[in-house]
Amino acid sequence: MSFICKKLKIKNNDRVLVDIDFHFENSFALIGQSGSGKSLSLKALLGMLSSDLEVEIDLVGRSFKRGDSISFVPQNPFTALSPLTKIIDQFLVSRSRAINFFEMVGLDPKLLDRFPSQLSGGQLQRVVIAFALEIEPELLLLDEPTTALDESSKKEILNLLKKLHAEKKFKMIYVTHDIESTKGLCEEIAIIKDGKIVEIGNLDEVILNPKNIYTKKLIEASFKNREFRQ
Repeated sequence: MSFICKKLKIKNNDRVLVDIDFHFENSFALIGQSGSGKSLSLKALLGMLSSDLEVEIDLVGRSFKRGDSISFVPQNPFTALSPLTKIIDQFLVSRSRAINFFEMVGLDPKLLDRFPSQLSGGQLQRVVIAFALEIEPELLLLDEPTTALDESSKKEILNLLKKLHAEKKFKMIYVTHDIESTKGLCEEIAIIKDGKIVEIGNLDEVILNPKNIYTKKLIEASFKNREFRQ
């Protein structure tokens, strides 16, 4: 079943910050520069926006509820972790199940008894992905999950997400400024600028034949090599 968002509109008094609609089958990326409205849109879907903003959301078919069928992986894993609590005590499941989730994300179960400050950035991002898997989500939302990582850790996390998406069959919305990171991860993408989608379609089609000037600039800024476009 497709994920269909007929309307996602965010207003601050009379000023419209975001006004978009989109749909996708399995995996979708919302791509734009800082301030484009991409993270704001994600937070609206999560119900995380402040009460002074007016939000209109129309999802077709069913509603996803955070903590029930929807999970979230933040840009900064420390926002999802208590620094004074061991990792194992931040899981909502038994130790045996926590070990299972750790193994799914490629972490040594011994790390469960450590504090967040004792883990690397890449390890912490794997921890919050493990947390996100706890509820066996139908929809996984990711907000720039590799931005703070070095290139090696970034590749590892992206490969992990590809593997989990293939195995667990959840739908995925991936928010990023980096078009290159969507390669092999998302089937469909939308380019957002000033709260509006300026281009949307199949990943390969948009990358190989961009129609919007803003999209072309993002592609040129994102790709360090031309392998994908050859």
